[in-house]
Amino acid sequence: MQQILDAITSDDATSEDVAALDLPESYTAALVRKDDVDMFEGLSAKDKDPRKSLHVEDVAMPELGPGEALVAVMASAINYNTVWTSIFEPVSTFGFLERYGRLSPLAKRHDLPYHVVGSDLAGVVLRTGPGVHTWKPGQEVVAHCLSVELEGPDGHNDTMLDPEQRIWGFETNFGGLAHVALVKANQLMPKPAHLTWEEAASPGLVNCTAYRQLVSKNGGDMKQGDNVLIWGASGGLGGFATQYALNGGATPVCVVSNEEKAAIARSMGAELVINRSEEGYRFWNDEGTAQDPREWKRFGSRIRELTGGEDIDIVFEHPGRETFGASVYVTRKGGTITTCASTSGYMHEYDNRYLWMNLKRIISSHFANYRESWEANRLVAKGKIHPTLSRTYRLEDVGQAALDVHHNKHQGKVGVLCLAPEEGLGVRDHELRATHLDAINRFRGV
Repeated sequence: MQQILDAITSDDATSEDVAALDLPESYTAALVRKDDVDMFEGLSAKDKDPRKSLHVEDVAMPELGPGEALVAVMASAINYNTVWTSIFEPVSTFGFLERYGRLSPLAKRHDLPYHVVGSDLAGVVLRTGPGVHTWKPGQEVVAHCLSVELEGPDGHNDTMLDPEQRIWGFETNFGGLAHVALVKANQLMPKPAHLTWEEAASPGLVNCTAYRQLVSKNGGDMKQGDNVLIWGASGGLGGFATQYALNGGATPVCVVSNEEKAAIARSMGAELVINRSEEGYRFWNDEGTAQDPREWKRFGSRIRELTGGEDIDIVFEHPGRETFGASVYVTRKGGTITTCASTSGYMHEYDNRYLWMNLKRIISSHFANYRESWEANRLVAKGKIHPTLSRTYRLEDVGQAALDVHHNKHQGKVGVLCLAPEEGLGVRDHELRATHLDAINRFRGV
């Protein structure tokens, strides 16, 4: 791998030079082991420690198939799906790999006794398989995490509806928290030239998810003037949702958990901020068995104070169980609740009278299709949307990085250096970077 790294960092290696490099038989990767799936049995989710389940070790280089690419990973990032994989919740991801392995002989490669994790990357193309013409060895790329087969009709209007749609690095093997990753070539997009490797790797999953959930016609279909309630507005998802609301002429109502995070939201340009800890909203009783509609109403009244008496047009929902009842309540008549993930619990409860009698809509949103991902990445490349990277770890410290995300000790996104020997490398467009440096570094000072 040192020969590969030397070529990448030399800045003068040609596509032919990279294509001529010998690939090693093995590479270093962060993984979970199938033999460990019961290691946390009997523990609550918060007590499960990714440092015990995530291992960094050498694995065999996968076979390159048609329509695929091997990428030298300079940097990656932590997402909640890596946390879920590492604590084997809500299910072990080895079930995903086993089912995928039954699809075809090529897919069988993914069904292994270990799972290389990670759904983000920034790096350099090393090899492409038969049928790949757009991408060449030596090109600097990022990858979105949508993996599809598209052999049936269902996914051809929206690839997220493909029956074989999967999230790379979560429902497939050979993910991005490694020195090398295996991706489908249609996952690749140009690396934003003004960003470092770690900055370019960090938007990926959450940026594309936020774009579809809030902006796309497949999600909230946000328009100018909309009031958008954003839970966790300075977090991985919420930090991008806040930027999209502001860029699109909407008014974000940002919900955060402390004053430090409120300051980040304001620094992005948000004016309407609710510190939920300071204001003490308790939507559930202490036992977590019943919700308190009086707290929904108090929350709704606070929103109207901030908006001048207006209700919420779109709720950007991702906490799930803890907040969903309140989200449904505060949405205006005819408004929309867009939901992805459920970091506080999957079993949502809400009063259906407020939904049905007021013609509100709940729209499910999951990652993004290729077009949506491309548009989201294009906005980053043009300096319209900025990374939310707050801290970067080394690959050998991936367990600690995942633990910090698991316990919500992070702001924005947490990056991981893979082949990159240090932070700050990979910038090509220094002029554009200088224009947006404060925004790029916004989350680093917290």
